[in-house]
Amino acid sequence: MRVLVVGSGGREHALCWAIAQSPRCAKLYCAPGNAGIADVAECVDIPTDDLDGIVGLARERAVDFVVVGPEGPLVAGLADQLAEAGIAVFGPSAAAAAIEGSKTLMKDLCAKYHVPTADYARFDEPDAAKEYIRAHGAPIVVKADGLAAGKGVTVCHNVNEAYAAIDHMMTEQAFGASGDQVVIEQCLEGEEVSFFALVNGETAIPFGTCQDHKARDDGDKGPNTGGMGAYSPTPLITPALEAQIMDTCIRPMARGLVADGRPFRGVLFAGLMMTKDGVKVLEYNARFGDPECQVLMARIASDVLEALYACATGTLSSLRVKWRDEAALAVVMAAKGYPGAYEKGTAIAGLDVAGNIPGVTVFHAGTRRDNGALVAAGGRVLGVTALGRTVAEAQKNAYAAVDRVRWPDGFCRRDIGWRAISRTA
Repeated sequence: MRVLVVGSGGREHALCWAIAQSPRCAKLYCAPGNAGIADVAECVDIPTDDLDGIVGLARERAVDFVVVGPEGPLVAGLADQLAEAGIAVFGPSAAAAAIEGSKTLMKDLCAKYHVPTADYARFDEPDAAKEYIRAHGAPIVVKADGLAAGKGVTVCHNVNEAYAAIDHMMTEQAFGASGDQVVIEQCLEGEEVSFFALVNGETAIPFGTCQDHKARDDGDKGPNTGGMGAYSPTPLITPALEAQIMDTCIRPMARGLVADGRPFRGVLFAGLMMTKDGVKVLEYNARFGDPECQVLMARIASDVLEALYACATGTLSSLRVKWRDEAALAVVMAAKGYPGAYEKGTAIAGLDVAGNIPGVTVFHAGTRRDNGALVAAGGRVLGVTALGRTVAEAQKNAYAAVDRVRWPDGFCRRDIGWRAISRTA
């Protein structure tokens, strides 16, 4: 099978790394890819927003199957164009991907199909939004309706913070048209987990659990980021709770999307809050998380390509996914200054030494080659991922590898996995 992966980040490197190990993969392409992906796939320099270019590449190279990594091209309709061209694709249609592309739609669908979530209201006018905040007080959560690269959610601890978030999103247009409409919702208390399911129409099977670390600094301090690390599985999700989540949060939404005329095909990623009143959905995403994908790909023991293809082609009900007994933990190394302004082009070394530690894989997120030397080309640059018998052992192995990376212009958190480890200490 000739396979094309779309994307250029750590998620896509993990997908390419896992797919390349499948005996069913005869040739692997990635568009546009990165310096790490180039070690396992042929990279073609076509940006993810060039939908016609990607479809043309798939036709030109006689690609049998396309795996779409990021949300942007899915919301823009890449899966639709590939399907029209007769090419099998892992990823939902634009209509189904709108569950991530529009938070107002997502909340309305939850209400319509009785999926547990936070109380909410939506606004397209800043003064009305501020009046709602004034009436309801804080803490309260303000969300840009559209895509915002994981940065469009603000947890506001007081009313003034909430007003500022409205101004930032709606008046200053920090996220462009994505902030023309906002969702304001109840601030749920509890612990957040990431839950993944492969979905084709009304058929859905669980596909792993994670916990990630959004805040930049140790102790979950500092600004929100795209993710500074993750581990899998989370000890919070027992087999009984997994079954409950499938019955209350995944299957009702899968059936609801079919009923709504937008059947979902791909990975449905539910961000969940474990509250004292039970599990509630914070958001749905239409793709794998990043860096959650890195730890999932490190843990899966069965053929990833087979699983994704079964999901895409409607044979999901007969699929049996196997997982390693070990835990996996990923530490994101980012450029100094991230998530604010940061320098590109800084030199990175030592990855061969880091990757030689047993059970360690270094996934590239924002890298390129400059005259043969590896340099940083983004905010989140590396995902140092390790296996271990426990989360604590995986953490130890990951940081042993981090300490072998020579990159003076990078930084990372030093406490990834602390919640799981504190439970077993």
